[in-house]
Amino acid sequence: MTRRVAEIAGGFAALSIAVASPVSHMDHHLLTLHMVQHLLLMVVAAPLILLGMRPPIPLDLKLHPAFCWIAGTVTVMVWHVPVVFELAWRSRYWHAFEHASFFIAGILFWWPVIRPGDASSRWWVPVYLFLATLPCDALSAFLTFCGHVVYGPYRPAGDKIAGATGTFYLSPLEDQALAGALMWVAVTFAYLIPALAALAELLSHGESLSKRQEVLLDR
Repeated sequence: MTRRVAEIAGGFAALSIAVASPVSHMDHHLLTLHMVQHLLLMVVAAPLILLGMRPPIPLDLKLHPAFCWIAGTVTVMVWHVPVVFELAWRSRYWHAFEHASFFIAGILFWWPVIRPGDASSRWWVPVYLFLATLPCDALSAFLTFCGHVVYGPYRPAGDKIAGATGTFYLSPLEDQALAGALMWVAVTFAYLIPALAALAELLSHGESLSKRQEVLLDR
């Protein structure tokens, strides 16, 4: 019970930091902080809240993993298209919608991973999580190494808010590279650690099943 409370509290704390803290106001100054918001919503708040609420909510609702994977991946990709990104940057309403979509996409993405089930029937979980890192890694690498500022509001010739990145001793290009690197590292650990845990559970289940079969054969 204590663990569940801690998970829910941690999830809502991450949600609060993302949308109702200085981070939520300073994301117009630094792309890195904008990326922090996305990561907090999708890979921290969403899975922690799901973990903490597993008993009370009907996790037996079966959403197809392909649908959940596509929902999570497409949400990340679409909101990083420059035209869409800048729409959310300039409108508080679209920005709020962006935050909501990241959180909902996070819930959908993690739903089939966190939903309890027989380990032998969850062989796809490591593959699901590994494949999810690939588009994020591609986007992260592009932001880190492309050599030019992708998003107009953060360009040096942009408005005064965008130019304020100098206050943090980061040029717009350095800020973008840091944001890409942060996404790269955070997503890799957030997805591959559960993937390895699921793989270990799968191998352990297979080993215990093999031992039970050997015992039956010996009889």
